[in-house]
Amino acid sequence: MKASNHSIQNLLKILIGAAWIDGKVQREEQTYLYELAKQNGVADDPEIYPLLHGLRKINTQQCYKAIHAYLGDKPSHADCQELLEAISGLIYSDGTVGIEEAKLLTKIQEIEVTCDVSGICSNNMPDLIYTLYQRWVAVLDKQLPS
Repeated sequence: MKASNHSIQNLLKILIGAAWIDGKVQREEQTYLYELAKQNGVADDPEIYPLLHGLRKINTQQCYKAIHAYLGDKPSHADCQELLEAISGLIYSDGTVGIEEAKLLTKIQEIEVTCDVSGICSNNMPDLIYTLYQRWVAVLDKQLPS
């Protein structure tokens, strides 16, 4: 992902908010977020550093504001897909999908439904959610004793 620092900062705020959305940032989520920030050269950014290290929390409302700032008023299908992929990567990193995380994906689905793809609204989000839950079930099956 090659984007402006401002765009990366907004994306990280969304992802950090998504990590907090279930009440606790898991170790795997923390690692995922730090690596993403490091890869994009913003791990030591004064705005991002306290968020990455749990010195400041992003609440649900702030997360949704960051989504709006990231996508803008007229998001493209590609923007929505990029955001969904980033959030899915975070969600998969700890092997669990919380109810609030699923709600966040649904909210982005609602945004995606309204986006314009050459005059056609495309909505493949149900397939993405289905795949997400299938992976979650597969992880649970591996963790449960036979």
